[in-house]
Amino acid sequence: MSSTVIGRRALLSTAAALPLAAPAFAQGAPLRIGMITTLSGPGGYLGQDIRDGFALAIEMEQGRLGGVPVAVTVEDDGLRPPQGKQIAERFLRNERIRLFTGVVFSNVLGAVAPEVLDADAIYVSANAGPSNFAGRECHRNYFVVSWQNDNLHESAGQLANNLGYQRMVILAPNYQAGRDALAGFRRLFRGQVLQELYTRLDQTDYAAEMAQIRAARPDAVFQFHPGGLGIAFLRQYAQAGLLASIPQCVAAPSMDSTILSAVGDAAEGINLSSHWNSDFDNEASRRFVAAFRQRYNRIPTYYAQQGYDTALAIGAALRATRGDVSPAAFRPAMLRADFVSTRGRFRFGPNQHPIQDWYALKVERVGGQLALVTKGKILEDHGDAYAAQCRL
Repeated sequence: MSSTVIGRRALLSTAAALPLAAPAFAQGAPLRIGMITTLSGPGGYLGQDIRDGFALAIEMEQGRLGGVPVAVTVEDDGLRPPQGKQIAERFLRNERIRLFTGVVFSNVLGAVAPEVLDADAIYVSANAGPSNFAGRECHRNYFVVSWQNDNLHESAGQLANNLGYQRMVILAPNYQAGRDALAGFRRLFRGQVLQELYTRLDQTDYAAEMAQIRAARPDAVFQFHPGGLGIAFLRQYAQAGLLASIPQCVAAPSMDSTILSAVGDAAEGINLSSHWNSDFDNEASRRFVAAFRQRYNRIPTYYAQQGYDTALAIGAALRATRGDVSPAAFRPAMLRADFVSTRGRFRFGPNQHPIQDWYALKVERVGGQLALVTKGKILEDHGDAYAAQCRL
């Protein structure tokens, strides 16, 4: 298997990674970062956007993060936990990498993170934030820059309350993030859940679920289907004629700019929640969006934003430690979160997961084109339900 290496000036090439005889910062060589992410299959664009956002931050600093030269080795986990685990083992054993990021899906992270943490290496999540690593199984070397899975969907539950929905059908794939999604939505939604449905992570036909939704006649539907799953679900939902009578209220993974582009007019009017949007009017976000569009010729999804913010957070820690990624040095530097996030206010909670604001978005026409438009704040300084269980 080949590895994509992001190095100086963030140019991408295919190369075999070389083992390091000693910590990179001690030799003047670039610090090695291992990125294990999903680059293929229906969820492939999610990992590609994380990779590209992370690479952009390095490019904007001329091959450095926090002034420290870095080289990022990227490999595709194929959305297969055993493959992610094997890559992590090889990065640790053969390539002496001590700092990891990039995993998209929580079931893959469940295989990767224990390998990294058992080796006393560092993992910084740019996306997946499963509940089990947020509470009793939290770890000193494990940080999440994106969210904890549940509170992402808690924001959608609060949005449903704000929109006045009383009776809803909720559904998600039956894996860790899907179960966290439905638990999170239920935690803040004050209405009645008529049905809770689980789909498969490899599902492509949702006809049975459409029939159950039609029969239940809810006020609205909450569904969590990221990436290609979300494109397939929303297309079939529209084709079944359900959007006209049963609106959707979702979180960001079910309606990002890529899904919007793929689905088109059928998405108009969908309400969603997110911690960031490409129309945020702050200097850090404007700079990121402009640079990303210039570099990649597309609107960044929040996956790309999370890859970029994760790089900034790592860079802030590396600046403080001068490239030292030993846990004793890196952890206190990382916890300070001494960077300007594209989302605005950001800090780590006691379990090293974000405390942040959440916003209502809606698919509307802007200048004749459909866009995700920020409508207002839903939750302020919102942490997660598991932090009290964490003992660090």
